Amino acid sequence: MKAVRFSRFGPAHDVAELVDVDEPGAPGPGEVLLEIERSSINPADLLQFEGRYGAVPPKLPVWAGGEAVGRVLEAGAGVTHLKAGDRVLALLAARGNWRPRTKAPAARLFALPEADVDQLAMLGVNPPTAWLMLHDFVALAPGDWVIQNAGNSGVGQAVIQFSKRLGWKTVSVVRREEQVAPLKALGADVVLVDGPDLAARVHAATGGAKPRLGIDAVAGDATRRLGRAMADGGTVVNYGMLSGDACALDPGDVVFRDVALRGFWLARWFATVPLEQQHALYRQLGTAIAEGALRVEVEQVYPLAQVKDALAHAARPGRGGKVLIAPNA
Repeated sequence: MKAVRFSRFGPAHDVAELVDVDEPGAPGPGEVLLEIERSSINPADLLQFEGRYGAVPPKLPVWAGGEAVGRVLEAGAGVTHLKAGDRVLALLAARGNWRPRTKAPAARLFALPEADVDQLAMLGVNPPTAWLMLHDFVALAPGDWVIQNAGNSGVGQAVIQFSKRLGWKTVSVVRREEQVAPLKALGADVVLVDGPDLAARVHAATGGAKPRLGIDAVAGDATRRLGRAMADGGTVVNYGMLSGDACALDPGDVVFRDVALRGFWLARWFATVPLEQQHALYRQLGTAIAEGALRVEVEQVYPLAQVKDALAHAARPGRGGKVLIAPNA
């Protein structure tokens, strides 16, 4: 069978390698054999190919593919909570999931509800990132405003849907006018195209209300523009670096208005939060997907043989939805 790896750093569609690997074989004690159904391409995957994800670059070569959903083909000895046919989040066990089949430790996995496989393929990263940033930094009250950039991203769409259910209002900042209408249809309260006068337009659109929580996927000057729009004492949470630049806040906003900058990395949550708590959140989010309360647009699904095309598509500006890989297509 084939699997995706990279042996040098660079643009993902240039350095990705589709190589032959052995079949994983039967699962050992405490393991399950998985068939990978779908895997989502996230910005973190593209950054990893470039050696820009995490505190230090990974040691080469690296097997690619994090977020994925798969079916249990066979359970090894001692595995009682999973059975053949159960669908699980492969991300919770290991990376290297851009391949048709893999073995994984069963202890980190749990059965998902039956739901749209494409939506479940995007459950592992974006929904918990949105949920945790909305809950872990600022205690929001009903009617409070949240502002975010990259509003059309997977995280951005989840922020809009969660906020609407929880009684919070959203300002979603995008880069192009054609991205406004789809987010309004999703339930966004205000959608604005980014620009140097963003803060003034935010305050005009909210009737003078200022967000207490800002969510930043872009960094650079985009962080500064969010900071200018924040309420005094507000917090901007950065979780991405789409611009490739360092986060910036105006000294006047930091010193005189007490605007704070925090960071969020889902990998740190995995490393510090008990497994039972992780599973509880994923079960809650999986149920939201099964009930149709959480949905993100999918632009295209590629077979594994076209992984380079998929990666180039995922890096393309102006996408209208996520790009997925189907290793068993």
